Amino acid sequence: MTRGEISLESFIIRTLNYQINMSSIELKIKNKIAFITLNRPEVFNSFNREMALSLQNILDDCEANQDVRAIVLTGNGKAFCAGQDLKEVTNPDLNPGFKKILEEHYNPIITRIRSIKKPIIAKVNGVAAGAGANIALACDIVVAHEKVSFIQAFSLIGLVPDSGGTFFLPRLIGFQKAQALAMLGDKITAEEAERLGMIYKMIPLDSFEEEVNKLALKLANMPTKALGMIKELFNNSMTNDLDTQLALESKLQIEAAQSEDYREGVAAFIEKRKPNFKGK
Repeated sequence: MTRGEISLESFIIRTLNYQINMSSIELKIKNKIAFITLNRPEVFNSFNREMALSLQNILDDCEANQDVRAIVLTGNGKAFCAGQDLKEVTNPDLNPGFKKILEEHYNPIITRIRSIKKPIIAKVNGVAAGAGANIALACDIVVAHEKVSFIQAFSLIGLVPDSGGTFFLPRLIGFQKAQALAMLGDKITAEEAERLGMIYKMIPLDSFEEEVNKLALKLANMPTKALGMIKELFNNSMTNDLDTQLALESKLQIEAAQSEDYREGVAAFIEKRKPNFKGK
């Protein structure tokens, strides 16, 4: 069985194992939405090896599960994610080393987020710092409430941005601003992040849960196959020249036009009714 293929029974067993044995990650599936919650609130959801590997496995299972059509990634407690757990890297008995941390922890998380052909919302519920900020920015749609802040904290302890920060940030907000934030380690409010184009939207705290759930439900009921193709197009647009991108648009548009969701969308438009998309 290749990656992307998993039986429902296997998915349920693995999910139960996560809930029982991997308390650093919580997974709940409701209304075709997978809610993934980073669950180390006592250390502001900072990553250790166990949590990083667990998140990769859960993302794989959500990708393979046909009952999941949208994913919400968030944190438990006061933070979204504070990046790397520094206690792990400063403990000689626990430290896996930066090479392993990057190649086995963060880089695979980022590549999974970008390759999964389902929409992923970063529900930023608190501070997002270092790798935590960049994991959020790698998601398809980033929303945060008004009390959230983002910080490229790497330079403050003598490190450089990782987890795709030097790739996504300049593309989101421009080279000059991105480089300054990476060098200075300035804290950016959610309001400023929205103004800069770093995130999709800042939502008032008192309606944050409700609005994110509405957004996730809307995505879960849209033509998932087409959303995955849109994601593929935007991924490739970061490196393709215009001719190559136009060719890819043509290829995927032809595929989209052969989908059940396209036929349903057209029929619903003609019949003046709400479409019932199935992600096929």
